[in-house]
Amino acid sequence: MDHGFFRVAAASPVCTVGDCGTNTAEILTLINKAVSLNANLVVFPELAITAYTCGDLFSQELLGRVALAAVRLIAEKTRDLPITIVVGFPFSRTNTRYNCAAVISGGLVRGIVPKTRIPNYGEFYELRHFSPAPENTQILPAGMFGPAPVPFGTKLLFSDLRTSELSFAVEICEDLWAPAPPSASHVEAGALIIANLSATNEVVGKADYRRALVTGQSGQGVCAYVYADAGLGESTGDMVFSGHSIIAENGSIVAENPPFSGNLLCTDIDIRRLLHERRRLNTFPSAHPEAGDSPYTIVSFTMDHVAAVAGTSTQTEQHPADQLANEKQAKTLLRHIDPHPFVPSSQKILAQRCEEILAIQTAGLVKRLRHVGTSTAIIGLSGGLDSTLALLVIVRAFDQLELPRTNILTISMPGFGTTTRTKGNAKKLSAALGTTLEEIRINKAVTQHFKDIGQDSKTHDVTYENAQARERTQILMDKANMLRGLVIGTGDLSELALGWTTYNGDHMSMYAVNTSVPKTLVRSLVAHCAELPLSFIQNIESTTEKPVTEKQLTGVLTSILDTPVSPELLPAKNNEIQQKTEDIVGPYELHDFFLYHLLRWGSSPAKILFIAEHAFGTLTPEPKYTREEIISWMQVFYRRFFSQQFKRSCMPDGPKIGSVNLSPRGDWRMPSDASAAVWLKELESLE
Repeated sequence: MDHGFFRVAAASPVCTVGDCGTNTAEILTLINKAVSLNANLVVFPELAITAYTCGDLFSQELLGRVALAAVRLIAEKTRDLPITIVVGFPFSRTNTRYNCAAVISGGLVRGIVPKTRIPNYGEFYELRHFSPAPENTQILPAGMFGPAPVPFGTKLLFSDLRTSELSFAVEICEDLWAPAPPSASHVEAGALIIANLSATNEVVGKADYRRALVTGQSGQGVCAYVYADAGLGESTGDMVFSGHSIIAENGSIVAENPPFSGNLLCTDIDIRRLLHERRRLNTFPSAHPEAGDSPYTIVSFTMDHVAAVAGTSTQTEQHPADQLANEKQAKTLLRHIDPHPFVPSSQKILAQRCEEILAIQTAGLVKRLRHVGTSTAIIGLSGGLDSTLALLVIVRAFDQLELPRTNILTISMPGFGTTTRTKGNAKKLSAALGTTLEEIRINKAVTQHFKDIGQDSKTHDVTYENAQARERTQILMDKANMLRGLVIGTGDLSELALGWTTYNGDHMSMYAVNTSVPKTLVRSLVAHCAELPLSFIQNIESTTEKPVTEKQLTGVLTSILDTPVSPELLPAKNNEIQQKTEDIVGPYELHDFFLYHLLRWGSSPAKILFIAEHAFGTLTPEPKYTREEIISWMQVFYRRFFSQQFKRSCMPDGPKIGSVNLSPRGDWRMPSDASAAVWLKELESLE
């Protein structure tokens, strides 16, 4: 289980109704294909050995006997294969017949799970052939499925022999569609993966409902859900089956074979992510299936294999080139790793997300303005991304409160590093939005301050930089006192994570609207607003000298988006920005990636590096960063993240907008003197 990833597959074989021999051959072919993809677990559809649509043929003693023999044959043929198989078949026991799943591994049938909910409505008439599962777990005698006794029941938890944290349970088709699915009990007992053997016919609109069921159950159970659906070959007398297999994890689809496509779906499940989420949610029940009063039987065997490569034997010595290729194949994830986890890749979803975020930011500010009882807001407008987004939020808040935009005081405070471009963009943006602009140069005040404290103005050190940031904050705070207004902070989540902010300078405000918006998302929000200029200019007071056009607002926002991120604290050369933030602290897309996986999923440096290589590095078709570059910027991230906590411990109020937040009053409570040594040591071992 490399970095907690466990490879699973959902198979939808082309079946022949009633022909167990042909079906078994097809099943074995797909098992071998799953092995070639290094899958650890493969799930087949409901009644895959016979086909689901056998009708009254299920009452034939011969079909049941041949199906039983097929289960034994699959176990025998896969004895040396490093994979666990879950396959559906009909099983007769004493006076009853059950719709069952056989769990097979290492040449043995490890357990038999019968279906609980038997549908008998509409096109389904399963009660004609099968009985619901018995309440209690039973033990089938040795000789029936192999040399050892086999547990039979719904309360079976299949667990890895080497780590009890990796476990799965089984439910069958209609079980999921019921009000209280067996999987709800399974996950409470500790199952991290639910295998569902299904045969659901296709009708208009059912695929969407099926997706909702699978994703919903995986989210509610904080589990992975492997849904294997019957497809081609099933009888089309009254129904059509599409092989719509789905693999979901914690409420999201990780992989899917759309209806009428493909016969093997394979992907990687993140077991550690699921465990982290369960441990984070203190409302998730504790699992103690090993307790004497537990209704669950734990079936343990080796589940997490190093899969054999197709066409080679584990006993055969491989050519070095082949071995290298095989190692790379085993290392490569069959799962998309989003390089920008805060920014949806779908433009439609991104637009919706941006509107939702702007609404949250605006609502937070509206409440604070009302509570304070002020109709004035003050913001330092630099012409950069963060202050632009903050101003756009303030404008929306004032429009909502029906306050004049002229009550928004935007202060431009040029200093030693300010360029014509950023200063000009600040002026244009204020004019385009109809706010009041005031320019206060800080050069003289800061120069005098240098004299007062004995700082050489030619020494461009941290004092040189921070004195400018604190002077600007002093101006904003004092102006707010004069006007009885509120200073609105502009700093974002990424800056807070890295501590890229001056303590008691731009670090401080009276309300911070961007406090949980990462830099990669700030850019998307400003770009979204640039595409909707009319909503920002339609409420401008008619007293403005020249009517602002949509093109003008879009133009200035586009120019701001194209400006390098910079605090502009070091002198410019030839009126060009010299101090580019990402050249100093590293690419924000990497830092946001690190931050997301550190805080949201508690991932270790080794795991973050592993998935970063799949998102940005040499394990992608077009690498953007080398492994060495990723490690180097990770070291910067961890050092800064730990050392700069003291700034976050006293950060201003601001609205939470996503699952990752650094507020010391909310999501992140970390001692300011915590050590990064353990994390950095693991990083050093990876170099």
